Amino acid sequence: MTEAAVRRTPGTPCWVSLIVHGLSTTQKFYAELFGWEFGPGPQQLGPYVRALIDGQEVAGIGQLPPERHLPVAWTTYLATDDADVTAETIRSCGGTVAVGPLDAGEAGRLAIASDPSGAVFGIWQAAAHLGTALARVPGTPVWNELVTRETSTVAKFYQAVFGYDAEAVVSADFDYQTLHLNGRPVASLRGVGRALPRDRGPHWMTYFEVADTDVATARVVDLGGQVLQPPRDGSNGRVATVADPEGAAFTIVRSEDR
Repeated sequence: MTEAAVRRTPGTPCWVSLIVHGLSTTQKFYAELFGWEFGPGPQQLGPYVRALIDGQEVAGIGQLPPERHLPVAWTTYLATDDADVTAETIRSCGGTVAVGPLDAGEAGRLAIASDPSGAVFGIWQAAAHLGTALARVPGTPVWNELVTRETSTVAKFYQAVFGYDAEAVVSADFDYQTLHLNGRPVASLRGVGRALPRDRGPHWMTYFEVADTDVATARVVDLGGQVLQPPRDGSNGRVATVADPEGAAFTIVRSEDR
């Protein structure tokens, strides 16, 4: 069993999922970009597949009903030992629970929620499916970050719900907090103020590992996606923010320790 395929401490990002209009065409895009293969997943909410690398589950993709026209975006799931209790805590702390909690067959129990700023995230109570089963190889989720207007208010929400310790970067022009569990960084919050995209609002961003950021960025364009922020060197590696053909944004990163 890999390091990633263990039961997570509550609050740890444990899965990412995407619900799209064209399931088969989206599978083809990510198969060509990340080398994903696909296997069946729970069908309670409609057609759904799990992306695989070397037979290990790394992400999920589902299909929207034809009559539903919702924004297409990657959703970060945070681990919980009890989805029902966590859902009630989310509500009591000013968040909203839009879907569930409900069972996903024998895989586990989930809910889809949003924080007080409107950023959507999922919670996952693992049963047979523990979540992402592979880490630190190209094509796997490597980090999750909340992009929001300012971090101080929303940080209190996530701390109250999941018990994070938050470490802030103190700067007059940089609003950033890292969320820790048991002394280990697990996610981050980035306040961008007026630079927040008007068409998206606050949102969780998934980072996927790649072998070469520039090559992967060019590949996104070749496959019908678009570049939102071109490759650039960051504190943790070379990153670029891109979108798939249906507009789902994600960030690709070649870590410096690779």
